[in-house]
Amino acid sequence: MVLVITWLEVNIFILKQHLFGTNKDYINQKSSWVYAGKSHKSKSVITKYTVPIVVFIGLLIFIFIYLGVRKLTKHFKSEAKVDGEVRELESSLMDFDTIRVGTNNFSDANKIGQAKRCRARLLANFTSIKHCQSFTNQAKLFNEQEVAVKRLCSISGQGDTEFKNEVLLMSRLQHRNLVRLLGFCFEREERLLVYEFLPNKSLDNFLFDPIKRAHLDWKTRYKIIEGIARGLLYLHEDSQQRIIHRDLKLSNILLDANLNPKISDFGFARLFNVDQTQVKASKIAGTYYCP
Repeated sequence: MVLVITWLEVNIFILKQHLFGTNKDYINQKSSWVYAGKSHKSKSVITKYTVPIVVFIGLLIFIFIYLGVRKLTKHFKSEAKVDGEVRELESSLMDFDTIRVGTNNFSDANKIGQAKRCRARLLANFTSIKHCQSFTNQAKLFNEQEVAVKRLCSISGQGDTEFKNEVLLMSRLQHRNLVRLLGFCFEREERLLVYEFLPNKSLDNFLFDPIKRAHLDWKTRYKIIEGIARGLLYLHEDSQQRIIHRDLKLSNILLDANLNPKISDFGFARLFNVDQTQVKASKIAGTYYCP
């Protein structure tokens, strides 16, 4: 019985193939239509989304290139301006290799100071902060003279501004309570300032050190206060140009071997006219601002 049913099913299937033909061609044809439709739709979708993406990426690339070129142009203009003004003081210009050898290639073992500058810029709802560090190294030149070499940050225009300020101002200032600028170096990306070496470093090292603080009796403290006041009086009233330091703090008061104070770091200093009594500041300068 099972064999008969199987035989009938086989013959019916063969008969259907002869009478109606196979559905394979119809299925294949329908599939090709469906596939063609899907392919056309896929191409439309790809085109619809790809073009804006390509345009957006191209726009981003253009913006990055534009900002990069603009930054380089601004840097070169700033460098050219600094170069033109600073190189007029050729008598104080020093060779980079001489300084590099004297500091033992700016070895950490010779490092006597470090300062971090922060530039904050408000963008929409968040603040972008860039840190820029400068280092001070002890060095001994070929004439056996001990000096302090300040290596300014060169990743931004801020380093150029500080460098120009210090060179142009300190080269014109002479006072026993101001650090003496001996020379400078301006080569490639390097911004180096060479000062007299003060063995007792900064005032904060004494005030906040429990051992060194014992050496600061009231007579010595009065001498330091008086020296700082004399230096400020010279800057504000007695020099040929009226100068406001704008970053006076303990770490910028250096002490010589006899604990005489000397004001340093004129990177944020500002010139005033002799008859000028007040000025408006558009932004906070330095790392300290009086309340």
